[in-house]
Amino acid sequence: MPSLRARARAGEKLIGALLRMPSEELVEMLAVAEFDFVLIDCEHGPADLVALRQHIALAQAHDVPVIVRVGEGDRGQILRVLDQGAEGILAPHLDTTTDAEALVSASMYPPVGDRGFATYSRAGRFGLVDPAEHRDWWLENTLVLGMIESPRGVANVDALIAVPRLDGIMVGPADLAASSTPEDLPVPEAIAAVHSALARAGSLRMDIVGTRDAASAAFVDGADLVVYNLASSLMAHLRGLATPAR
Repeated sequence: MPSLRARARAGEKLIGALLRMPSEELVEMLAVAEFDFVLIDCEHGPADLVALRQHIALAQAHDVPVIVRVGEGDRGQILRVLDQGAEGILAPHLDTTTDAEALVSASMYPPVGDRGFATYSRAGRFGLVDPAEHRDWWLENTLVLGMIESPRGVANVDALIAVPRLDGIMVGPADLAASSTPEDLPVPEAIAAVHSALARAGSLRMDIVGTRDAASAAFVDGADLVVYNLASSLMAHLRGLATPAR
């Protein structure tokens, strides 16, 4: 099967879900439900590497690729999650080209970046993959995404997406709203400006939504990858289940 990056770059519209650990059974349920990918949150969720390895392995057993949202500026975590077989990285709080360049550098093997090289991890099938084949596959197929979550990031969007090998952007609407002041662009206008820049540049756009209708609208509006905020979606469903007519 083509990699997640190859599918997205080929124009497939891909649906996933953002979940926090521990959610091993939810990973499998998403796979059985035929989601295209799983996005595991190690920024706001527990970043336990052993649990994460189990989640990635379970998803791969169902042929579902995993993206991991890492902690801000956490190069070591980027290395470890890619070694465990995650196909993509989503990094929060890209404000400057320095941030974007550091993300790419940490995510990519030389000569593109300076990710530490190893073939004896899960990603290298514990040493059975030829080193050159391993390097070339990950150079071509690692999906590198960043998040714009501040007015500064919005202002710098054109420079950010011009950084070589940064594949795309997801706007973090909650952080953007929290960091905006009355002097900044209203949040809907700021998000629209980012989306317009991505479309002009041909960069991938990932949106986060809470409902099926919102996911459909995001795809119609130009999103390439859409993720459900699973906690929000599940809580809305559970609240409904908890309040039947009596």
